[in-house]
Amino acid sequence: MSRTSIGTTTVSRRRLLGGVAGLIGLGAAGALSGCAPSKPEVVPSDEKVKAAITVRAIDNRYEPREVEIEPGQAVRWVFEGSMEHDVVAKDGSFVSELQQTGSYTHLFEEAGDYDYLCSIHPEMTGVVRVAVAP
Repeated sequence: MSRTSIGTTTVSRRRLLGGVAGLIGLGAAGALSGCAPSKPEVVPSDEKVKAAITVRAIDNRYEPREVEIEPGQAVRWVFEGSMEHDVVAKDGSFVSELQQTGSYTHLFEEAGDYDYLCSIHPEMTGVVRVAVAP
């Protein structure tokens, strides 16, 4: 076995290379995590509120993708299928846990358009339009 002297310590080449590889791996992991957008903090579900409409999160899509409700009404997302999904409002006003089954409900108090997506499937997008009825 080949040994290298570093200062007053003798280290095997295998151990030295393993240490260097470990440091490179940690650096790469840190760099990658710095590039990924962080998910906002989860906003608790309004489970006790009766939803005016239900949206299914299934097979990398929301059904329906666009919904319209009035202020003071809620939307319930039901998670189905074989993969985990969540709902994350672009403005952070509603954020669910990643889940494969179950549901998440959010009560909308103010008028406006609320765009959202799945944090791990960014092609999954939807919008809740909250408008006062004429």
